Amino acid sequence: MKVALSILLILLSFHSFSQSGKKKSEKVPSFFGFQYKAIFPARFIGEPELFLEKDGFESITKQKRGYSIGGTVRAGVTKLIAIETGINLTQRNFNIDFSLADSNIFNTSTLSFIEYDIPINGLIYIQLSEKWYSNASLGVAVTFKPTDIGTSFFAEDNWFYHTGVAQNKIGFDLNANFGFEFRTEKSGFFYLGGSGRVPFQPLFGMIAQHQYQGLNNFIIGDVDGSYLSLDLKYFFPNIANKGTQFQEGPIRQ
Repeated sequence: MKVALSILLILLSFHSFSQSGKKKSEKVPSFFGFQYKAIFPARFIGEPELFLEKDGFESITKQKRGYSIGGTVRAGVTKLIAIETGINLTQRNFNIDFSLADSNIFNTSTLSFIEYDIPINGLIYIQLSEKWYSNASLGVAVTFKPTDIGTSFFAEDNWFYHTGVAQNKIGFDLNANFGFEFRTEKSGFFYLGGSGRVPFQPLFGMIAQHQYQGLNNFIIGDVDGSYLSLDLKYFFPNIANKGTQFQEGPIRQ
């Protein structure tokens, strides 16, 4: 988490420095807002299910709907180009269906996996009318996975364990977005769009384990973290940077 915050502070500092070096007529405003993403499984950009089987023990991990929420910063480069970043908390939800055919045992468990991410996207606007814009962006997201997850179940002297192991705490995802926004001077910007996320590594490793009277049967597989999302964003109204932000005090050196 400290690494993610450090990257965000460096980006904001770099943008402030670059803005201070421009002439007043060249300065482009930046905006701060919030975003919410409804996350959906996506078979055509990834595999939303993981099937594991060994010696009659079967386990299927299925990605369900999740969400992501956080703050976002849009740093203007020109009137039609910007850099967008921020920090988000993302919760991924999964159902685990498992069975032991010989014992006629069937059950379903749920798991929720938390990660934080900082997207760094290059964004291009297309002005459609006075207040309507479309935009598209592409970039990477730095992810942080703070903890492993797990669940257990007991039935008829059989123990079942499912453990999600974050093999790499820090990771990177490919991030693409497209949407439309309505801009008002006094009420801010309202954005509706969609995005796709494709990790460069598995979201986590799944260990499915069955224990019975000294028998210890376990299977290992990787859970794909790819997803599509419906995105809602709101940016607070802002006034273009007109020069000096702080008035000089009475004492000068």
